Amino acid sequence: MVKFGVGQGLRRVEDVRLLTGHGRYTDDIKEEGEVFGFVLRSPYAHADILSMDLEEARRAPGVLGVYSHEDLTADGVQNIPCLTPIPGKNGSTPIMPPRPALARGRVRHIGDPVAFVVAETLDQARDAAELIFVDYADLPANVLSGEAMQQGTPQIWGEAPGNLCLDWEQGDAVVTDAALASAHKIVKLELINNRIVVNAMEPRGVLASYDSETDQMTLVSGSQGVFSLRNQLAEHIFQVPPEKIRVQTQDVGGGFGMKIFAYPEQVLSMFAARRLQRPVRWTGDRSESFMSDSQGRDHITTLEAGLDENGKIIGLKVSTIADLGAYLSNFGPYIPTLCGSHLLCGVYTIPTVYVEVKCVFTNTVPVDAYRGAGRPEAAYAIERLIDYAAREIGVTPDEMRRRNFIPPESMPFNTSTGITYDSGDFAEIMRRAQKAADWDGFEARRAAAKAQGKLLGLGMSSYIEACGGIGQEEARIKVKSDGGITLFIGTQNNGQGHATAYAQIIGDRLGLEPEQIEMRQGDTNELTSGGGTGGSRSVLMGGMAITGASEKIVARAREIAGHLLEAATDDIEYNAGTLSIAGTDRRVSLADVAKAAETGAGLPPETAEAVKDGIDETSNFTETPAKTYPNGCHICEVEIDEDTGVAKVRRYVIYDDFGTVINPLLAAGQVHGGTAQGIGQALLEHTVYDPETGQLLTGSYLDYCMPRADDIPEIELTMVEDMPCTTNDMGMKGAGEAGCIGAPPAVINAVVDALAPFDVKHVDMPATPEKIWRIMNANTRNQVAAEV
Repeated sequence: MVKFGVGQGLRRVEDVRLLTGHGRYTDDIKEEGEVFGFVLRSPYAHADILSMDLEEARRAPGVLGVYSHEDLTADGVQNIPCLTPIPGKNGSTPIMPPRPALARGRVRHIGDPVAFVVAETLDQARDAAELIFVDYADLPANVLSGEAMQQGTPQIWGEAPGNLCLDWEQGDAVVTDAALASAHKIVKLELINNRIVVNAMEPRGVLASYDSETDQMTLVSGSQGVFSLRNQLAEHIFQVPPEKIRVQTQDVGGGFGMKIFAYPEQVLSMFAARRLQRPVRWTGDRSESFMSDSQGRDHITTLEAGLDENGKIIGLKVSTIADLGAYLSNFGPYIPTLCGSHLLCGVYTIPTVYVEVKCVFTNTVPVDAYRGAGRPEAAYAIERLIDYAAREIGVTPDEMRRRNFIPPESMPFNTSTGITYDSGDFAEIMRRAQKAADWDGFEARRAAAKAQGKLLGLGMSSYIEACGGIGQEEARIKVKSDGGITLFIGTQNNGQGHATAYAQIIGDRLGLEPEQIEMRQGDTNELTSGGGTGGSRSVLMGGMAITGASEKIVARAREIAGHLLEAATDDIEYNAGTLSIAGTDRRVSLADVAKAAETGAGLPPETAEAVKDGIDETSNFTETPAKTYPNGCHICEVEIDEDTGVAKVRRYVIYDDFGTVINPLLAAGQVHGGTAQGIGQALLEHTVYDPETGQLLTGSYLDYCMPRADDIPEIELTMVEDMPCTTNDMGMKGAGEAGCIGAPPAVINAVVDALAPFDVKHVDMPATPEKIWRIMNANTRNQVAAEV
């Protein structure tokens, strides 16, 4: 048995390299003769481009090229595609307007790229951009999704009347309406899932080059998967064979969904590198990130639940307006529809659910996947509704959940939204979390806080999410002459610790220690395919591909060892890098076998030919397995200062059911980070555009409030492993996005509970000090007026 196999808390093997400054991020990779690109962006949210004069900029010192959409069109460069044409009601197709890399006649959001300047230095490119004269005719803008479909609202696209991109539905409206009509009580709640700027630690960056001899373009860029990016660049944008584009990604400083997609700057840099035959670098600054990176969430949702006389939900109707921004990002329509809506039933036995989503255009940055991608939105909606309904009928939030939970004996459970939960005991997870959080002792703590001038609130959420089972994955394992291995895999690490988790899986399969395993990712020249990273799929899909490749390595090594030991392959046993004849002490090491493969010594011709390039095996995990359903219970205590309205999370307890945990340290890190992001959304973060001008009012860290260390409490996390997933051989359920799914409803439920003395039933995210202060003071004034 290896020292650090599956289930062990191995510290991340990549951390020494990263912490000692040996990381290789996009900006660390240099090319001889590289030049610098700068994007001129629109200062208007909505305007016609009447004319654009580039000549003075082209004559500026150091400038090599200044490009508009006309240059890209002349070179045959196509638009950035939306890859998810989700059908709407009655099979209707979504409105999918073009998204050019440079604006074509009209700009549609603040920061929309207008021109691209390339110069010998970044300062020269920036200075030249200031010489570009653009004559704009300002147009009325709409940045409010709730008003997008109203009559008289400015139209973003002529082909999308009422700014409607897609009208989508799921479930049976007639059955659901009938259930609501027969309900003992109807509970209705409207809520907002606020827009988020992703704010990865490493801004987006690009280094593009072109080899005229091979006619190959190379793109180095922080991404969440090189193959998806290469395929759309080749097929849709540059329309060249895939082998003519090489995409490389090395270390990535955070992605959170935002770095999955193709962006104008990648297209522009590649175009310019080919035109100039010089490497072109573009690195976004933080201001550009705010107005060009895809943003997240931004839903307005109305939920209507029918309850029977016992408080059980017998029907649920959900209507959402989802803002997709001015253009469709790669997966824009998919996120608020198919990606998350199946989970609107949560962990509850709701017999019928009808969902309607209207995706709309606004004059804002495109919206796409942000950590959790649709599942946090669904969890927030149903978990707020459960708490709201509990208060409406006069029961506690835990009792409301208990009455509606799917019982463990019903597993596997087919939900009314069309998915199947394979395992889980939601009531037991909640019970354990309540015990750890001292739920029963809360009222005493509330009274003590009140004596200190503080309001204390207690909130919970019982979340579930769907992950894994997306696409396919490829793993290639090559044995080195020293008996170690190199793993090539198509997922992409963004800081999650892939090298560590994969080393532990390989350690279990091949009996090797982490230091014997080298991982290589992020190069379309080293693999033939790869699904990338997203939806908590990497360890499940990558792990299964690794398992397949490991089995092939063992089979090949046994075959070679049989020749070396002059024994039948069936008599060869493999154990922790050693191959031996069963029942004897005759053995060879994996290193011996690798050397024999390289030289062919002692091998028959046909075997020598098969392994002439060494022991090198590939496995594609191509079946689409059932998704996994990690779930858990978050319990949060929030303290509110009555004088200032400041809300602080004072205690946070999580019980998570992740099935088999590959590495508890890595899983805990993922939960902690996701929970911090969820607390940030619930209390602090909010992307705000001026409704009059469309200007981005929260365009820097001076205006956009990111969570700091003192905003996040110690997180008391317990991972339950006695309910393994039944749909994959590893028994795992995924952990990467769980924290940000469970946190927002738990925090807001706690805020609402703290404000209960003011007769508050709902508070929209973010629950900022100003918002809470105004709620308390408005309600206090109303109460005084009523008493007078």
